Amino acid sequence: AFKAAVLIQRWYRRYVARLEMRRRCTWRIFQSIEYSCEQDQIKLHNFFSYLMDHFTPSSSKERDFISRMFITGESFKEAELEKYCDYESMEVPDSYTGPHLSFPLLPDHATALLEAFKQKQQLHARYVLNLLSETRKHLKQLPNISHVSTCYSEEITVCGDLHGQLDDLFLIFYKNGLPSPSKSYVFNGDFVDRGKQSLEILILLFTFLLIYPKEVHLNRGNHEDHMVNLRYGLCVGLVTMSRVHGKKILKMIHNVFCWLPLATLIDQKVLIIHGGISDTTDLDMLEKIKRNKFISVLRGKKRKESNTNVEIQEINGENKVEADPAANEAEPSLPLQPRPSQAPSIANKLEFSRWVRQTVQEQIEWCRRLVDISESEEDEPTYSSMVSLTDLDGPCWTREEEWKQILDILWSDPMPQEGCTVNTVRGGGCYFGPDVTGKILEKYNLQFLIRSHECKQEGYEFCHNRKVLTIFSASNYYEIGSNRGAYVKLGPDLVPHFVQYQANKTAHTLTMTQRQGFTVALISRVEESAFRALREKLFAHTSALISTFKAYDKDNTGRITLSNWATAVESVLHLGLPWRMLRPQLVRSTADGMLEYKSWLDDLAMEQRSQEHIQSSLLEVIYRNRSNLETIFRIIDRDHSGLISFEEFHQTWKLFSSHMNIELTDDGINDLVRSIDFNKDGNIDFNEFLEAFRLVKQSQ
Repeated sequence: AFKAAVLIQRWYRRYVARLEMRRRCTWRIFQSIEYSCEQDQIKLHNFFSYLMDHFTPSSSKERDFISRMFITGESFKEAELEKYCDYESMEVPDSYTGPHLSFPLLPDHATALLEAFKQKQQLHARYVLNLLSETRKHLKQLPNISHVSTCYSEEITVCGDLHGQLDDLFLIFYKNGLPSPSKSYVFNGDFVDRGKQSLEILILLFTFLLIYPKEVHLNRGNHEDHMVNLRYGLCVGLVTMSRVHGKKILKMIHNVFCWLPLATLIDQKVLIIHGGISDTTDLDMLEKIKRNKFISVLRGKKRKESNTNVEIQEINGENKVEADPAANEAEPSLPLQPRPSQAPSIANKLEFSRWVRQTVQEQIEWCRRLVDISESEEDEPTYSSMVSLTDLDGPCWTREEEWKQILDILWSDPMPQEGCTVNTVRGGGCYFGPDVTGKILEKYNLQFLIRSHECKQEGYEFCHNRKVLTIFSASNYYEIGSNRGAYVKLGPDLVPHFVQYQANKTAHTLTMTQRQGFTVALISRVEESAFRALREKLFAHTSALISTFKAYDKDNTGRITLSNWATAVESVLHLGLPWRMLRPQLVRSTADGMLEYKSWLDDLAMEQRSQEHIQSSLLEVIYRNRSNLETIFRIIDRDHSGLISFEEFHQTWKLFSSHMNIELTDDGINDLVRSIDFNKDGNIDFNEFLEAFRLVKQSQ
């Protein structure tokens, strides 16, 4: 009996170990593909930024289009934004059966919204815009770093990424209770994208924020960003849901996003930020930055370079506009570039600092007028503006320094090694080690950091000797059963208490025995989903894989070793995966340890063709570029109508042709756009956009 028990124990331990290994491999696949997509997004944005930096508009119309290509709400003044999103002129029809809002909001309004969303009802656009307008007014009065104390509530609950998954928010409120004077919450960014109910989550969070402004705190995440929303679903979801008012709602949402606080500090001891820190993180600077300047953190660097060039030219006494009178005559409508006043002595640091500020501000104003961008003038003082006014004699930071501070706290990740390096996996922010964490904690007398930004299998994870806590609240993030969600509660002793959950209705009705079988089935399902996504990724790079395989196949036998296969695949995909461990799931075992790579790629093509009935070479191109094509389509479609107008296409082609040195007349561009408009309705939808690429590929 004893031997039998030991045998069963060994078998069970091996079985659990194999399950855990399968889970970890599946996790690596999902995470690598996710970060690869984020890299593609940043590369695509950098490409468009490069085009815009090197494009010279030939008319005010082109200048206006280029200046607004990546801009949503920041080009509007206060009064203009309110006029554009005029909710008071909207009528709520008698047939509307959803919830009604009146301001100031009361707890009953929040309860009504919760019940309505559980019944799949939607809030009328008039109320949505009204709520966003009131939220914006409230956020403008908040500091960049919210200060919270456990003295006023028994516990403070911190939630991580929700990513449009409303069921997780419902479950948190069910388990932990609704926000109230005795129940404080901090929601740590990434409320939107990926999930299908981003707007509902925003409505609920903003409603509770207005009802309990001292108990509910919202931090900005890297997905509260216009450029990120173009790729990951918020823009499309809003316009699809409300084609009449979707554009107004989206513009207002992005303007609200840029006013979200950047961090929260509990009892001056626990710092809550979305991403992480770097070796240059400066909380004093973060306190004083005008955070609303950065509607998209991804666009900060490009503008910085432009402003820096202007500043350098002026300090060196150069003035290109006045130096070339012929240019002034050719463009009489352009505003004259202001000449700086005589610089005071550098010995007088106070006077010199004020002179630099004034000179740079004048140049920025001139640049805005030059590209027809109006600054977001505020009708009322904000917290940031008041801080700036009271600190005129303090340090003067460049836009690059401010931009990097925000980029680092929104995009960075911890690493086990010492030091601080560029985050090449995501393409933004940095990796920070335990030494960086220790220095920041010591400098500001903090106990530990709470951050989100990374999906964790158990919903939370400690690192850096328990000085950094990652909390992630979106369960089933990659696939049903892929991960738990969690939130953390902090009392006056600041000891974290975790609550884990999984928003899965099926699992709640099972017995313990059934649940064990259900868990195994879920692991298999998640694993299958991960390998399906990985095979799609491999198929999308068929051409590059063939070239790399041939480099290893010196004798042109059509066969390579499995070791060379693993090396070649990583050199093409750059996913950082353990390919030798994943090989049994991707490649059939062979007796001699050799792989016929052409037949293997043919099998991948057959698998994808069974889902899409078009030729494999074209399908490969579409799989590899579909996400980028969707994002490009949304960038060109600057009014987010779901259609590209002839004018939008015309102006964008001017941008591309300038970069590629292709001369095409206006008539030629018009002929091109008409040829893509297959149904002749005067617009280009996404299917027509993809079809144009298909036809070009076939003709090649």
